[in-house]
Amino acid sequence: MTNLRSSSPDFALSRLVPLLLSLLLPLLLPLLLSLLLVGNHALADGLELQPRMGARLSGLTVSEVERFLTGKALYSMPIPIESGLGPIMNKSNCGSCHSNPLGGWGPITVTRFGMEKKGVFSLYPGETQSLAQSLANSIFCAEIVPPDATVVAVRVTNSSLAFGLVEAIPDAQVSANADEFDADGDGVSGRVHWVTPLEAPTGSPLRAGRFGWKAQIATVISFSSDAARNEMGFTNRFTPEENPPNGDDARMAICDDVADPEDVVDTNGIGFIDRVTDFQRFLAPPPQTPKSGMDGEALFDQIGCSKCHIAQFTTSTDPSLEDAIRSKVIRPYCDFLLHDVGLIADGVSHGNASEAEMRTPTLWGLRRRDPMLHNASVAGGSFTARATAAIAAHGPFGEGSASALAFANLSAVEKVKLVKFLDSLGRAEFDFDGDNIVDILDFFALQTCVAQGFTNPNDDCAIADVDQNGTVDATDVDLFVTAFDGDILDCNDNGFADLRDIALGSSQDANNDGVPDECLPCAADTNADDQVNGIDLAFVLADWGGSGGGDVNHNGVVDGVDLAIVLAGWGACP
Repeated sequence: MTNLRSSSPDFALSRLVPLLLSLLLPLLLPLLLSLLLVGNHALADGLELQPRMGARLSGLTVSEVERFLTGKALYSMPIPIESGLGPIMNKSNCGSCHSNPLGGWGPITVTRFGMEKKGVFSLYPGETQSLAQSLANSIFCAEIVPPDATVVAVRVTNSSLAFGLVEAIPDAQVSANADEFDADGDGVSGRVHWVTPLEAPTGSPLRAGRFGWKAQIATVISFSSDAARNEMGFTNRFTPEENPPNGDDARMAICDDVADPEDVVDTNGIGFIDRVTDFQRFLAPPPQTPKSGMDGEALFDQIGCSKCHIAQFTTSTDPSLEDAIRSKVIRPYCDFLLHDVGLIADGVSHGNASEAEMRTPTLWGLRRRDPMLHNASVAGGSFTARATAAIAAHGPFGEGSASALAFANLSAVEKVKLVKFLDSLGRAEFDFDGDNIVDILDFFALQTCVAQGFTNPNDDCAIADVDQNGTVDATDVDLFVTAFDGDILDCNDNGFADLRDIALGSSQDANNDGVPDECLPCAADTNADDQVNGIDLAFVLADWGGSGGGDVNHNGVVDGVDLAIVLAGWGACP
């Protein structure tokens, strides 16, 4: 074999082929079979990635996906004035407020106003609601917050995401966590806000409210109907009457010339509020990465946060529900109950919700929430700074004050662990840098984790341990390729993504560009003569099983991969 190194460029390739096949075929077949089995490991295990924030539910039918997409398009489409927008409103479309992600929370705030007497809230005289509409179709129609209003409160855009799953939580599960008179003496009460859905026939049973800062809404269609009329001035079959600007019916008669209700059905007989309800109902829950096992969650429980932010519910078994919604375990970290929040209360009552009460917010998706708290008082800075400030704001005097104090008394290390757990709520798998994009920077972190070996839920590498088996392995690498937001290439034509080859070490990437070194121009030209020919093949054969000049992909061993690279690059270099 050593004589092959000195062979001339016109070395007779035909003499090598029989030798090549007899020598390598027994070695290549097991290698190829092994690669194929590893490549299908993720499918065999039945694993799938968690949907990212704003994505649709897994398991929707083709028809349900179409409904989701149609509703999504309308959700962001401004309603024209001639179709009924206004005359007073806060925005022209749903997505302007619910923007992070679309259908979720947002930084937009609205104003509530009214009068207070001896701690009791009442609507401003002549008004029909406490919500101020900040925009109008004309100056004449504009509404103002009266200067003598004694209560003026700001609320940030609220959302529960995965609306269909939240709606499907049985009322009994919500009420089971209520402790209206603090019977157990732990300082946390919590009560259900029982409401009548807007669409419910007269005399229908009350439902446990779960949407809105005062848990004043129980169903998604009620949410859509209420927001359409109150936020966009778009009347519909469940809320068919306009809100007069500052209660002035005379101005309303002049300002509004579109017949009510303004939400008319489309050619399929379906209205706007039904379409946007489809979008919201079929939104997926935010991911949680890692899914479980973090020390921070144990601390979260230990200091009492989970008394209100209950981790888990199971949706109804009602056979009328869609398969993607029925009987699903969800982790919203919320009890959907009203609690006395002390000094940060907004002083506005709504239905049976008092001036001091607010509904527990869901925590899933928290890492992307800026600002935080119902009054948007915690904004900007790092996630750690926002989360720490939001926890501190729970005290004094409110039901969360004991937990806020307990958090303050944690050690610095324990605080870091708890905040790291909160930071997992909404993080996409493999999103190491937390920008909600899985890109080449995340790939470099993945490589480090593959090389590291074992991991645990508290380690940064747990972000890539999708199956939570304690190691970032080939299964996780295959899932990374699925999650990657860039182009998936196979430059060496071996049937596997280049990123997979690099991560698992079958290819090298010396310049860290995400492209295997063997794919560089004429990488197989081992003797730098601008030709890939018998000489280069001879180097591979001479070094087979070891290392040296025949190690074309620089992975430390000369094997069938190097052979394939030479044969694929045969001929003159470009």
